[in-house]
Amino acid sequence: MPAVPEVPGVPSAEDLAALPHAELAVRLAEAYRLIAVLTAQAEELSAQVTVLQARVEDLERQARRDSSTSSRPPSSDSPYKQQGRDRSSRERGKRRPGKQPGEPGTTMRLVDDPDERLFFLPAACRGCGEGLAGEPAVAQRRHQVTDIEPAPAPRVTEYVVQAKECPCCGTVTEGDLPAHVRARASFGPEASAQAANLTAGHHIPVYRATLLLCQLAGLTVSAGWMAGIRGKAAALIGASGFADRVRELLRDAPAVHADETPARAAGGMRYVHLACTAYLTLMHTGDRSADAIDAGHVLPGYAGIIVRDGYSGYSHLTGALHAWCGAHLLRDLKDLYDFEPGKQDWASQMAALLIEARGAARDARQAGKTALDAGVLEDLVTRYRALATSGLAANTYRRTATAKDARRIARRFLHFEDMILRFATRPDLDIFTNDLASYCTFCGGWEVRGLAGRPGGCRAGGFSVAGGSDILPWRAGAPGFAVGVAAA
Repeated sequence: MPAVPEVPGVPSAEDLAALPHAELAVRLAEAYRLIAVLTAQAEELSAQVTVLQARVEDLERQARRDSSTSSRPPSSDSPYKQQGRDRSSRERGKRRPGKQPGEPGTTMRLVDDPDERLFFLPAACRGCGEGLAGEPAVAQRRHQVTDIEPAPAPRVTEYVVQAKECPCCGTVTEGDLPAHVRARASFGPEASAQAANLTAGHHIPVYRATLLLCQLAGLTVSAGWMAGIRGKAAALIGASGFADRVRELLRDAPAVHADETPARAAGGMRYVHLACTAYLTLMHTGDRSADAIDAGHVLPGYAGIIVRDGYSGYSHLTGALHAWCGAHLLRDLKDLYDFEPGKQDWASQMAALLIEARGAARDARQAGKTALDAGVLEDLVTRYRALATSGLAANTYRRTATAKDARRIARRFLHFEDMILRFATRPDLDIFTNDLASYCTFCGGWEVRGLAGRPGGCRAGGFSVAGGSDILPWRAGAPGFAVGVAAA
């Protein structure tokens, strides 16, 4: 039997052998009790260490996240942190910034009938100094400068209501004013339209909108009048049937982008629900439930393609096909790979595959094709499944927070293959990302807060935008974007 090294304060083997059996049994029992207590403490501490390691790992991942690896906006990125060159998923080298080869230019052209023409003649010869006042011009070069004039003085129209007395019965009858004339002194419909354009169409804060209207149109209005113009526009557009027309056009679109984002409305936090295309946008507010999603009356019964993120609140819309936003997927994959590049290489390869598939879909769309070549699509799908399977297998027996997240993402790619690759199976539609919806909710969410007015006094739940005067003209002769408010 090997010798046991002596430890200070602990009896040696010889000391224990000299003890009576009864005392030895007591000491042995006490030793076993202490061993059990220490073992339990060790197991408890080990469990705490495991939890703390996972917490530290999670905090480290959160600290490393920015707009390229999460849904945070770029404005939240630290200006003191050097950004990597691979933050963007845009393919480099294939397209330079600015005008592309073959695209028509937008150079400013000369007009044939300028409002004013000024002639600049040489007074004397630059060679000998002889005067040229009476000589005819032998050549000329035209230059034109297009500028704006200072704001004209506002045009004031007085509406005089006259009354006449009937010679037969003596009844006094007044004339009828136009519908837009009510107060003794007020601003006209064009001024109200321009104010609504500034605040609702261009998201300009109320006070700055009053300054712009004064500077550009010579109209001095109060901040209170400017703040109330959006509620008036909301009531007019709500009664016009504008939102119903937008819903009708959205339901006829082959693909609709959907999103929801929190915003302040009606004196509290609400969710802004969105359905949009490149030319149509409809918003309403509510909670985040399926009933609130359906309250927009666009997605229920819609039979096209809904482009969205992974929120499960849309899963009840079974009549439509669904497409998972590729930008969200790329951010999740980048987050995994950046934290564990040595163990999550599958994530980098999957991101590269998605970008490759996006390029193939774009090329097919530009070529007028409605489907990828069968061989190209089969190769993409085969590699896609192999990468998702390898990602799951590589993290199955690892017990870290990052491995758990990797398993979740790998299972997502396996279980939702049709949704994720929808952009590749329908290359005729530009549906790789849901960035269009994200942009609309980011800009429009602030308008919901503005439309709400005073806390508890919300008369409208969002606003709608339809592009082109051929859809629903805002006013005669004003092409462009018509802005309206959908009832909550």
